[in-house]
Amino acid sequence: MNGKTDYYEVLGVPRDADEQTIKSAYRRLALQYHPDRNPDRKAEAEEKFKEITEAYSVLADREKRAAYDRYGFAAVSGSGAAAPDFSATIFSDFEDLFGSFFDFGEVFGRSRGRRSRAERGADLRYEVELSFEEAATGLDTRIKIPRNEICGSCHGSGSRGGSALTNCPACAGRGQIRHSQGFFVVSRTCPQCQGTGQVNRDPCPDCSGEGRVRREKVLNLRIPAGVDEGTRLRVAGEGEAGLFGGPPGDLYVVLRVRPHPHFERRGDDLYLSIPISVAQAALGAEISVPTLDGTQKLRIPEGTQPGAVFRLRGKGMPSLNGRGRGDLYVAVEVVIPTRLRGEQRRLFEMLAPSVRVENKPLSRSAGEKARDVFG
Repeated sequence: MNGKTDYYEVLGVPRDADEQTIKSAYRRLALQYHPDRNPDRKAEAEEKFKEITEAYSVLADREKRAAYDRYGFAAVSGSGAAAPDFSATIFSDFEDLFGSFFDFGEVFGRSRGRRSRAERGADLRYEVELSFEEAATGLDTRIKIPRNEICGSCHGSGSRGGSALTNCPACAGRGQIRHSQGFFVVSRTCPQCQGTGQVNRDPCPDCSGEGRVRREKVLNLRIPAGVDEGTRLRVAGEGEAGLFGGPPGDLYVVLRVRPHPHFERRGDDLYLSIPISVAQAALGAEISVPTLDGTQKLRIPEGTQPGAVFRLRGKGMPSLNGRGRGDLYVAVEVVIPTRLRGEQRRLFEMLAPSVRVENKPLSRSAGEKARDVFG
């Protein structure tokens, strides 16, 4: 008879437990029986730790679990004694539990690589202010970006004359300092080389061994037509230089657009208010309105009401995606004279009897609803 304890009993879970329940039980027990947490009974804890790891290596694998459920221990070991399968899943669980403090790869035959010295450069942000008209037409401009660039003397290596780095004497180039503690190997990042496994014995004097120097770069920048406040342009590879040969970051240009004294922008459409006289509203008129392309004639029909809105197609802002332009909406505001001169008053008095209206509340007209565009 096999003297092994049933795997489900080892982990303390029912036979119908799902994967998450099994994993949670394993993690709890692994913490409980970790040898370094049981210094007074380390040998016993090591045996228990091996037992729960062996159980988990079977029950965490669907095929092995199915075979074990049908045939028992014989299904997972030809000799009747199952050997733990220290797979990538097991390693990830150990690392989730203990972080990088315990080097389980070293214990179970898996090595940990050293950290690369190369690092990607930081992204940069730069703001450019435009006039409203420049945002509408687009422009080519030049900007000066202060940033870290590759040192020309050491070509980014950080060593004098680009000389090669040497293996760190403290960790023999591994990047890790390891100490054996019974069943486990305790592993920590090497403090001398910061985990890279290499040291710079002859730093470049121009960059103090960093591989980068501070400079100001002049860039040509194309700002497309139709940009708006807060538009962000990405210039790939024009950020900070990477450390020790790492790739550069990106430059993000954020646009600030000064407001226009007359136009209000909403998306690609523009809105404008134009005053007209009572006579122009009543009799109709042709007026000139400003647009981004210069002035344009607008016909005010006879009987135009205050707040009426007229649409000029294609006179708004260019679309940033290059597909046409928005529209210009012109709202007319009828200006009522506040002081009438003698002749003006006489004419209005003569006109008054013929344009009398009944002063009753009115429902909202289409013209009044149109004023909502200026909200």
